[in-house]
Amino acid sequence: MSEVLKQESLSASNLPVPVVTAAIAIIMTRCSGILLEIHEMGMAGLINFVQLTAQSWSATLIFIASQLLFFIELRCALALLQGRSWGRRGYVFTQIIVSFYLLIAAAGWITPEIFNLNGDAGHLLASQKLPDLLVLMLLFIPASSREFFRQR
Repeated sequence: MSEVLKQESLSASNLPVPVVTAAIAIIMTRCSGILLEIHEMGMAGLINFVQLTAQSWSATLIFIASQLLFFIELRCALALLQGRSWGRRGYVFTQIIVSFYLLIAAAGWITPEIFNLNGDAGHLLASQKLPDLLVLMLLFIPASSREFFRQR
């Protein structure tokens, strides 16, 4: 049993630095985003937000889907830290879904308007997705990342 644990810890230390950095960045950006929202809204505002979201089925569905995507992204980050290549594909898939939803919502094609953007929508959407784009670059561009996932 100890040999299995030793071998497991050895494989974890062989992760490329860009992969570890990307996984930690996913975890930290998602958790800090939640903490900043709680700080910005306060507990009363958070309770009010959940109550308003629960008043219509479409808003409830979007709220549940966003929470599901949050946990899928966290699971993908943990899979990356374990050296699993499906974590990289899963994170790309969640980013495609989120970007598609943001584009449709910014255009006003979705009836439950959870948010709206004033000004240049494309520029604001790009600035919102920039950290995720940098994480994707860490997972796909460095040669060490590509070679690591090619071997998996």
